[in-house]
Amino acid sequence: QVQLVESGGGLVQPGGSLRLSCAASGSIFSRFNMGWYRQAPGKQREMVAGFTSGGKVNYADSVKDRFTISRDNAKNTVYLQMNSLKPEDTAAYYCNAQHTLLVGLNYWGQGTQVTVSS
Repeated sequence: QVQLVESGGGLVQPGGSLRLSCAASGSIFSRFNMGWYRQAPGKQREMVAGFTSGGKVNYADSVKDRFTISRDNAKNTVYLQMNSLKPEDTAAYYCNAQHTLLVGLNYWGQGTQVTVSS
Protein backbone atom coordinates (compact mmCIF):
# COMPACT_ATOMS: atom_id res chain seq x y z
CA GLN A 1 0.00 0.00 0.00
CA VAL A 2 1.29 3.44 -0.95
CA GLN A 3 0.29 6.52 0.98
CA LEU A 4 0.62 9.99 -0.47
CA VAL A 5 0.25 13.12 1.62
CA GLU A 6 -0.02 16.51 -0.05
CA SER A 7 0.63 19.86 1.56
CA GLY A 8 1.28 23.44 0.59
CA GLY A 9 -2.06 24.59 -0.73
CA GLY A 10 -3.72 27.81 0.27
CA LEU A 11 -5.06 31.16 -0.83
CA VAL A 12 -2.86 33.27 -3.08
CA GLN A 13 -3.38 36.40 -5.14
CA PRO A 14 -3.19 36.30 -8.93
CA GLY A 15 0.42 36.40 -10.04
CA GLY A 16 1.60 34.77 -6.84
CA SER A 17 3.37 31.48 -6.23
CA LEU A 18 2.87 28.32 -4.22
CA ARG A 19 4.82 25.12 -3.83
CA LEU A 20 2.96 21.89 -3.28
CA SER A 21 4.60 18.86 -1.73
CA CYS A 22 3.66 15.19 -1.91
CA ALA A 23 5.32 12.89 0.57
CA ALA A 24 5.24 9.21 -0.30
CA SER A 25 5.39 6.38 2.19
CA GLY A 26 8.67 4.85 1.16
CA SER A 27 10.99 4.73 -1.82
CA ILE A 28 8.53 4.23 -4.66
CA PHE A 29 9.88 6.42 -7.44
CA SER A 30 11.66 3.53 -9.14
CA ARG A 31 8.36 1.65 -9.45
CA PHE A 32 5.87 4.48 -9.85
CA ASN A 33 5.58 7.47 -12.13
CA MET A 34 4.59 10.46 -10.06
CA GLY A 35 2.29 13.22 -11.17
CA TRP A 36 0.02 16.06 -10.14
CA TYR A 37 -3.61 16.37 -11.13
CA ARG A 38 -6.24 18.95 -10.33
CA GLN A 39 -10.00 19.14 -10.22
CA ALA A 40 -12.02 22.32 -10.21
CA PRO A 41 -15.68 22.35 -9.10
CA GLY A 42 -17.91 20.95 -11.83
CA LYS A 43 -14.98 19.87 -13.96
CA GLN A 44 -13.18 16.61 -14.60
CA ARG A 45 -9.87 15.84 -12.99
CA GLU A 46 -7.02 16.76 -15.31
CA MET A 47 -3.32 16.06 -15.45
CA VAL A 48 -1.16 19.04 -14.55
CA ALA A 49 2.36 17.63 -14.62
CA GLY A 50 3.97 14.24 -14.40
CA PHE A 51 7.07 12.13 -14.85
CA THR A 52 7.13 9.42 -17.49
CA SER A 53 8.88 6.06 -17.37
CA GLY A 54 11.60 7.48 -19.59
CA GLY A 55 12.37 10.18 -17.07
CA LYS A 56 10.76 12.92 -19.10
CA VAL A 57 8.20 15.38 -17.81
CA ASN A 58 4.83 16.24 -19.28
CA TYR A 59 2.88 19.40 -18.57
CA ALA A 60 -0.63 20.46 -19.41
CA ASP A 61 -0.55 23.23 -22.00
CA SER A 62 -2.32 25.56 -19.57
CA VAL A 63 0.54 25.42 -17.06
CA LYS A 64 3.63 25.18 -19.29
CA ASP A 65 6.28 27.77 -18.43
CA ARG A 66 4.53 28.51 -15.13
CA PHE A 67 4.60 25.22 -13.20
CA THR A 68 7.55 22.95 -12.52
CA ILE A 69 7.45 19.41 -11.17
CA SER A 70 10.46 18.05 -9.33
CA ARG A 71 11.31 15.30 -6.90
CA ASP A 72 13.70 14.59 -4.07
CA ASN A 73 14.46 10.88 -4.03
CA ALA A 74 16.10 11.04 -0.63
CA LYS A 75 12.97 12.54 0.90
CA ASN A 76 10.50 10.47 -1.17
CA THR A 77 8.81 13.76 -2.02
CA VAL A 78 7.49 15.26 -5.22
CA TYR A 79 6.98 18.99 -5.59
CA LEU A 80 4.94 21.25 -7.81
CA GLN A 81 6.23 24.80 -8.00
CA MET A 82 3.46 27.04 -9.28
CA ASN A 83 4.30 30.56 -10.43
CA SER A 84 2.26 33.29 -12.06
CA LEU A 85 -0.90 31.78 -10.69
CA LYS A 86 -4.21 32.63 -12.30
CA PRO A 87 -7.77 32.41 -10.98
CA GLU A 88 -8.36 29.52 -13.36
CA ASP A 89 -5.71 27.53 -11.50
CA THR A 90 -8.09 27.34 -8.56
CA ALA A 91 -8.74 23.66 -7.85
CA ALA A 92 -8.06 20.78 -5.54
CA TYR A 93 -4.64 19.40 -6.42
CA TYR A 94 -3.93 15.69 -6.10
CA CYS A 95 -0.73 13.73 -6.11
CA ASN A 96 -0.77 10.48 -8.08
CA ALA A 97 1.50 7.45 -8.20
CA GLN A 98 1.07 5.25 -11.27
CA HIS A 99 2.85 1.89 -11.33
CA THR A 100 5.24 1.73 -14.26
CA LEU A 101 4.18 -1.79 -15.30
CA LEU A 102 0.73 -2.40 -13.83
CA VAL A 103 -1.57 0.08 -15.54
CA GLY A 104 -4.40 -0.42 -13.11
CA LEU A 105 -2.30 0.13 -10.02
CA ASN A 106 -2.24 3.74 -8.95
CA TYR A 107 -2.67 5.70 -5.75
CA TRP A 108 -4.00 9.14 -4.91
CA GLY A 109 -3.38 11.56 -2.13
CA GLN A 110 -6.19 13.28 -0.26
CA GLY A 111 -5.75 16.53 -2.16
CA THR A 112 -4.83 20.06 -1.22
CA GLN A 113 -6.88 23.12 -2.13
CA VAL A 114 -5.37 25.96 -4.13
CA THR A 115 -7.42 29.14 -4.42
CA VAL A 116 -6.22 32.03 -6.56
CA SER A 117 -8.20 35.15 -5.82
CA SER A 118 -7.73 38.81 -5.07
